[in-house]
This record gives sequence, C-alpha cells and structure tokens, in this order.
Amino acid sequence: MPIYLFVLIIIVFIIGTSIKILNEYERGVIFRLGRVLDRPKGPGLIILIPVIDKLVRVSLRTVVHDVPPQDVITKDNISIKVNAVVYFRVVDPMKAIIDVENYLFATSQLSQTTLRSVLGQAEMDELLSQREKINVRLQEILDMHTEPWGVKVSTVEVKNVDLPQEMQRAIARQAEAERERRAKVISAEGEFQASTRLSEASDILSRNPMALQLRYLSTLVEIATEKNSTIIFPLPIDLIKIFMDKLGDKK
Repeated sequence: MPIYLFVLIIIVFIIGTSIKILNEYERGVIFRLGRVLDRPKGPGLIILIPVIDKLVRVSLRTVVHDVPPQDVITKDNISIKVNAVVYFRVVDPMKAIIDVENYLFATSQLSQTTLRSVLGQAEMDELLSQREKINVRLQEILDMHTEPWGVKVSTVEVKNVDLPQEMQRAIARQAEAERERRAKVISAEGEFQASTRLSEASDILSRNPMALQLRYLSTLVEIATEKNSTIIFPLPIDLIKIFMDKLGDKK
C-alpha cells in the first residue's frame, strides 16, 4: 500500500472520529480519559480529540412510554389489570448519563412499580371516579424519584382499567338502580309540586264560588271539543235547586 494512501486513511479516520454534529434536540456528554467534562456540548459542530474523547448523545425530546398492563389488587380486594402512559424528558444530560446506568429502562421499571403501589392503595370507586387525582399522585411520585437522574416526568395518564366480568355486571346493576332511584325521586317531586298547586287552586276556588262555576263551564267546553257520541256530566246542585223551587211554587 502506498504511504500516501495510508496517511489519507488515517486523516479520514481522525476527521470522522473528531468531528460530530448534534441536532437541536441533542446534547453531548463528553468523557475525556474517563472523566466527564464540566458541561454538556451542543447543539451544532463538536470537535473531539481522537481516541481520548468519547461522546454520549442524549435526546432532550419528550419520551412517550407506554406502561404495559399490570395486575393490581385494589384496597377493597378487587383484582384488575391497568395500563398507563408516562411522558418524561431529560432536563440534565449529565445526571442522566452519570447517575443512572440506563435512564429509559430505569424510568420504565419505576413506572410499573409505582403504578401497582399507588393503585393498590385506592379503592375501586376512587379509581373509576377520581382518575385525575390518581394521575396527579402518580406524576408527583415518579417525578420525585427521577429528579436525581435528571429526568422530569411531566404527565402520567391511566389509560385502561380492565374489570372482571362479575364486577362489570355489578357496576351495571348499580348504575341501573341509581337511574331508577333518580326517576322515582323526580316522579315524587313532580307529584309533590302538582299536589301543592292543586291545593292552592282548591283554596282559591273555595273562596270564590263563581270561579268554580267558570271552571266547570270551561271543563264542559273542553269535553265538547272531543269526538264523543255521548257525554254524561253532573249538574251543579245550585242550578237544579232553582228549577225545583219554581216547580214547587207552581204546585
């Protein structure tokens, strides 16, 4: 091999190992002879000393981690399967590389154990009705444990809660009973309001006999508008009494 070709290969190797380009969302932690430099580098062009320097890339973008379904026994001894999604990102690249071996794997494992622990302390009704409160509690616990790793957990969302078949039937019966209770309450409230109005109307009519007569005539008009072949209605005793008195005078 010609000497100039050998030198050219060495130069290309040196340039390839000494020049690195980091994207806007990346930072580089540089180790020089095993010791980390004072601060991360990037983004842009980074020049390294061949053989001496080692670059570790760290992404600052938000990572969306899907926590696989976990078997959880709630506080009221109900066995369920729950999965969740965790949003986190690196805020301190040096801690993420130095203080933990693999921050992605560590955050994933911590998410699974925290999910089982927190949901195991909650009752089923709380899990179904106070989902937002549980999400906040999970986020606070995870963020507290990942802070020494330079990782910020921004959001935790419980996605699906798989209930046993018997529990689903029990919840359906409970929901149906609740709907029936509300319907009965509304019906009773309507009956109470109607009886109250009728009582007030009867008081008004009892104080004014002519109003009662007008109401009676109005009812007859309503009956006459219906398509009935025969209409039987009582006559007020006051009207009948007038004719009876006249017949008595004639005799």
